[in-house]
Amino acid sequence: MEESENHHQVFLLKGQTIVSSAKRNDSIELSSIGNDNDNNSDSGISPNDSEVDILIPDQGHTQTPKTGLSTMFDHNEEKWYIVASQVFIPFMIAGFGMVAAGLVLERVKELSVFKEITEIYILVPALLGLKGNLEMTLASRLSTQANIGNMDKRSELQRMIIGNVILTQLQAIVVGFLAALVSLAMGWVPQGHFNIRHALVLCSSSVSTASIASLALGSIMILVVVVSHKCKINPDNIATPIAASLGDLTTLGILAGIGGFLFKTIDNYAWLSIMITVVFLVLTPIWIVLSSRNEYVKDVLIHGWSPVVAAMLISSAGGLILDFAVQTLRGVAVFQPVMNGVGGNLVAVQASRLSTALHQQGKPGEFQDINQYHASKFCPNPYKVFCANKRSSSTTRVLLFLAIPGHLTFVFVISRLATDQTRLSILFVILYVIAALIQVAILLYIAQWMVKFVWRHERDPDNVCIPYLTAIGDLLGTALLTCVFLLLP
Repeated sequence: MEESENHHQVFLLKGQTIVSSAKRNDSIELSSIGNDNDNNSDSGISPNDSEVDILIPDQGHTQTPKTGLSTMFDHNEEKWYIVASQVFIPFMIAGFGMVAAGLVLERVKELSVFKEITEIYILVPALLGLKGNLEMTLASRLSTQANIGNMDKRSELQRMIIGNVILTQLQAIVVGFLAALVSLAMGWVPQGHFNIRHALVLCSSSVSTASIASLALGSIMILVVVVSHKCKINPDNIATPIAASLGDLTTLGILAGIGGFLFKTIDNYAWLSIMITVVFLVLTPIWIVLSSRNEYVKDVLIHGWSPVVAAMLISSAGGLILDFAVQTLRGVAVFQPVMNGVGGNLVAVQASRLSTALHQQGKPGEFQDINQYHASKFCPNPYKVFCANKRSSSTTRVLLFLAIPGHLTFVFVISRLATDQTRLSILFVILYVIAALIQVAILLYIAQWMVKFVWRHERDPDNVCIPYLTAIGDLLGTALLTCVFLLLP
């Protein structure tokens, strides 16, 4: 809610709807009314607003049950050990997927395309970050839909799936193309010359990798959310880790395969790279028209670009650090997907859960507690985020401390499988775990503030927060990992 505007803010307290008129000086005047049917905020969740309204009973009224599985997944009732048990296995599976991605990155850096086109290292974090920009956002969006009961109707489910698949294809193509341009610009400026062959290979590889990986991972995400919903498991706890487990490995494998093939054929078949790029760009207006006709993704189509584009730019800044680290520090590549992925994985779970809890109260901009509205204006107290005797804080602690056994396990596996083991000393492990805890703690703290901040400004956190958080995680993770290797003797 902008301070320069005069509009109404709705709070739900003890069975009554209280309207707050927020003015330029932030003074609040409260008036009690019986019912509020005039709500001008739109979450973009469902065409049927009644499906997401929370009916809070009064003494003289009959309680109306929440839709679908929302009562089972009420975040005020879900115990910390339930969260830990549901998150742990997908989290470990995701971690092993990231370990595999790190091993793949360590191997593919020996390919000709990675040696000749060094700008590809700037592109890698941006493409790997697409799982946070697109697939994790998709998983969070669908998890919210499941928890508020919108997946119970087959016809609604079909429109929801088709719309989200088309939208992610559109976003993948646009972001993939922009990421290639940014990588070329960042590589071109310091080198002082432009290579058209490298540009063609980078652009065609980027858009095709983003599109194919997004289609594969998006389909898996939809399947995971639907099946977990049917099995009465909270998809908020498992969908985003599974997206992380497959995202890095799949994207790196596709990029290495397509990039290597196009690099070998660029001298004799330059038209192939041009044709691939043109075909994907021609498809974008078609996807725009189809997305605009789907009520479940129309709002994301209009308002969902700034998070994914900003996240791509942040990840590309991390790519500059990775480009330096890979060429100057031995062994850093194998740990990069693990360091970045674990932090992004854990904070995505937290952001998805916080967003679902807010959606169960109403629409973006609505707060069940007036104190919660005021608290969303300020950065939260770090002590309350991590140490308070609240279930939200206990969940934050669970996610933070999961990073310790997770990273220790992943480092041990890497030490057994990686060809370069010279850096795996006790000092390295200690510094590595400290860096990982710093990264995860910062991300969890930012998530606690960002979700409420976005909600207060009447935006859907499912579409906004995860791209920013995973991109910040990539930047922090790459920078902290580089510092760890620089501190080693």
